[in-house]
Amino acid sequence: QNRPTQGQNNNQNRSTTAQGQSNNQNRSNTGQGQNNNQNRNNNFNNRNNFGGNQNRNKFNKKGKKGKQQTSNKPAVPPRKFRELPEVLEYTEGMNVADIAKKIHREPAEIIKKLFMLGVMVNQNQALDKDTIELLATDYGMEPQEKIQVDIADIDKFFEPEELNPDTLVSRPPVVTIMGHVDHGKTSLLDYLIGINVVSGEAGGITQHIRAYKIDKDGRSVTFVDTPGHEAFTEMRARGANVTDIAVLVVAADDGIMPQTEEAISHAKAADVPIVVALNKIDLEGVDANRVMTQLTEHQLTPSEWGGDVEVVPTSAITGQGMDDLLETLLTIAELNEYSANPDRNALGVCLESEQQGDRGVVAKLVVQNGTLRVGDIVVCGPTYGRVRAMSNTLTNEPMTEAGPSTPVSVMGLESPPGAGDRFHVLEDIGDAREIAATRADASSRQSLSGKTTAVSFEGFQAMLLDGRLGQTDEKVKLNVIIRADVKGSLEAIDKELTKFEHPEVEIKVLQRSVGGITLADVTLASASDAVILGFNVIPDEQARQLADERDVQIRRYEVIYKLADDIKAMIEGRLKPEERIVELGRALVKQVFSISRVGTIAGCYVAHGSIQRGCRIRVNRDGRTIGDYGLDSLRRIKEDVKEVPRGMECGIRLQGFNDVKQDDVLEAYRIEEVARTLD
Repeated sequence: QNRPTQGQNNNQNRSTTAQGQSNNQNRSNTGQGQNNNQNRNNNFNNRNNFGGNQNRNKFNKKGKKGKQQTSNKPAVPPRKFRELPEVLEYTEGMNVADIAKKIHREPAEIIKKLFMLGVMVNQNQALDKDTIELLATDYGMEPQEKIQVDIADIDKFFEPEELNPDTLVSRPPVVTIMGHVDHGKTSLLDYLIGINVVSGEAGGITQHIRAYKIDKDGRSVTFVDTPGHEAFTEMRARGANVTDIAVLVVAADDGIMPQTEEAISHAKAADVPIVVALNKIDLEGVDANRVMTQLTEHQLTPSEWGGDVEVVPTSAITGQGMDDLLETLLTIAELNEYSANPDRNALGVCLESEQQGDRGVVAKLVVQNGTLRVGDIVVCGPTYGRVRAMSNTLTNEPMTEAGPSTPVSVMGLESPPGAGDRFHVLEDIGDAREIAATRADASSRQSLSGKTTAVSFEGFQAMLLDGRLGQTDEKVKLNVIIRADVKGSLEAIDKELTKFEHPEVEIKVLQRSVGGITLADVTLASASDAVILGFNVIPDEQARQLADERDVQIRRYEVIYKLADDIKAMIEGRLKPEERIVELGRALVKQVFSISRVGTIAGCYVAHGSIQRGCRIRVNRDGRTIGDYGLDSLRRIKEDVKEVPRGMECGIRLQGFNDVKQDDVLEAYRIEEVARTLD
């Protein structure tokens, strides 16, 4: 019989009794020789031959002639069972695949379990908090929410107010140019900065966001020109209030056009001063008074007519009124005292970004506070990087730093950020990388879920009750957009709204117009946290889809009193409730006990009424009140109780007060909140 030569594979597992000898077998080497007289058919050892990526261990069997043969069927390794964790640490928005990885289960198993629980999902669908906790409970795990903290947002939120006047300097105003297409807003800006950009744009219409800083008599103004007011509003929808003043360009020959009306609504929603540039004033036959009358009809009363809106006649061709326009903007800036601290880390907004060949990512940023320098570590939305180079947006000259209100082109980011993404300068590149990754992950989850958060009637009320609104002396605002079938309906709705005026709540109508609910309405509502009220009108398909995506609430009515009832309910829900004191009872301190690690316990006799858990206690001594404290514990015969009635004894411990004396009188009371109404 031929023996296998050296280097060949003997594909059989053999059982041999020859001491110390065994060819091409799976061996169990213990370092002290070889294990003889054993069955060496170890089917589960050394299954993987990494050189050939083949399973070399075969099951042995005998053929028809009694010869030993190998089976082509590989052995199936036993399935490893992994126990479920006791605690499921989750973040809201996790999808099925993420949870499956955490609890060592297949996604299909989780989808099936959720189906049995009445929840239909797919593998990549983001799950809300309630669904995740339901799943965890059904698996017998304790759900534990992990709060993801965005360091940059926390720094911004807890950023100390620049109250020290020594740290503040005056900064240039940031001015956004808005108006109807072909009314000359880009030509007007070209004249101001001394260049001609509009001729290079397709069709003479602005295609990209431009931002330039110009000087006049030692003072500066930063201009931002967007391709339509939608881009301006989209940035605001992402939290980027980049502008200080809005310039509304209106052609003197055309007057206010539909797109001008939308621009007015968007400028009002930004809650910034509005200056009207009455352009093309050099044309023959124009009637400036007609345009100013139209402005007044849109609640933009010119200062010449006793209002607060500056109207400046201009011509982008002859240059008429350009100096007056700049002077007006600078005067408004002085009155509003725009200021910033140039010595702090920079923060601001991305206007636009693109990938430029070998230059990499180029982002157009506006610094709103601090100073941005070459070498700074920046996190901007879901991306980050170190500033490799900067250049002037107007001249393209290199820059080493950019102060407040300065637009600048920046290179060095890992990927292009989105328009409206805020940027912050951080000290550590690791923090920037982590924040960017967290934001990118959150953005991905939001895209999968297809939802964003917007305002609703109920949500606005919940925010107020949670203390997220109304914490200042300012009025609580309800922003609304009104669409109606005819002008008479608009007038009727306006009349109803005037009935609900209240010193604590302001209904702010961002836009009112006749016609169906449009895409522009939803965009404005999304950016302004507004509710759309439709009277005998419906949204078009595009508006409906965008409203679903952004969770913008559209409320439709056919009867005027139902709309009025909704508005009334909303206002009443925003009124701060009245507080009423309800006296509960009195107790006399008979004895005082001091217990280490617990504090002072007052042994009391209830003389009137009752003492109830959760009440407040006024401490009276020698005929006067010496303090007012919360009730920490109420016990009777070593047991916590909810209430102790008149004639009974009890033990009382107060929150933050241990100086109780014998013969003190404790008065129990509670504060009730009574809802207020407009009636």
